[in-house]
Amino acid sequence: MKKITHVAAAVITRPDGSFLLGQRAPDTFYPGYWEFPGGKVEAGETPREALVRELAEELAIEVEVAHPWLTREHVYEHAHVHLHFFEVTQWRGEAHAKVHSALAWQQADALEVGPMLPANGPILKALRLPRVMGVTQAAQVGVKAQLAALDRALANGLKWVQVREPDMPPAERAAFIAEVEARCAKAGALCSLNAAEIEASAHPGANLHLPARLLMQLTARPESEWVGASCHTRAELEKAAELGLDYALLGHVQQTPSHAGQPDLGWVRFAELCAGLPLPVLAIGGLTPTDMAHARAHGAHGMAMIRGAWG
Repeated sequence: MKKITHVAAAVITRPDGSFLLGQRAPDTFYPGYWEFPGGKVEAGETPREALVRELAEELAIEVEVAHPWLTREHVYEHAHVHLHFFEVTQWRGEAHAKVHSALAWQQADALEVGPMLPANGPILKALRLPRVMGVTQAAQVGVKAQLAALDRALANGLKWVQVREPDMPPAERAAFIAEVEARCAKAGALCSLNAAEIEASAHPGANLHLPARLLMQLTARPESEWVGASCHTRAELEKAAELGLDYALLGHVQQTPSHAGQPDLGWVRFAELCAGLPLPVLAIGGLTPTDMAHARAHGAHGMAMIRGAWG
């Protein structure tokens, strides 16, 4: 077994969603491959401290805001690395290639450079996930009102919808799903179907969202492009990671009418539960759009909202 080397890696993002990649120099392992900037965590350093130091050395920038994001392990021919990814959203200075052959700002769904360092494939997919998921509530507010709210949200930039309608009759739910899928497709938005109420065989290839009870029964990942799960415990989050799911929801973070009288996690416990996982985790429960900065600061990829998504 190779000794595990801890590495801090930066996903440096701009408001338009683009992120910075560096091309490895000719005298390094994997010369010419593209990677996220960063480097080895030295003795006595935390991963965040290593990140700040490495970005100053590699890019001549000063990190101002860096959110913990994902961790992943990868075994190369020359090293077994444990990667600590941070999202760097604010910095001082202009990035310059001090150790890389070149730098490039890229979009995850339209990558123009390559090849990528092997450990980075899952990271690129995770970066394709929108930051906000709207969860439907048509059975409570009415189908017409929900579709009108969906149209407004999509027009305002919502890019991810989960259809979750446990109280809707099957025939009405099937018609509702068709309406939501058509609207999402037209807007270029991701649509996920909650597998607790949806017969997956009737929607081959659909993106699936699993409730925790179904997640814990699985022995293999369902064959869909995007698969996620609702989680409430560390064990459920680790099960989602073990199955190679693309994301998880974790909550409820704050008090919410859908879990009236039940204790909430709070942000500190949320951060503890999702730390060190290889998949993006979205916060859910009693949240509004104004909570996004707080969620990201506590390690969330983004937020899922029911009432907060449609207001």
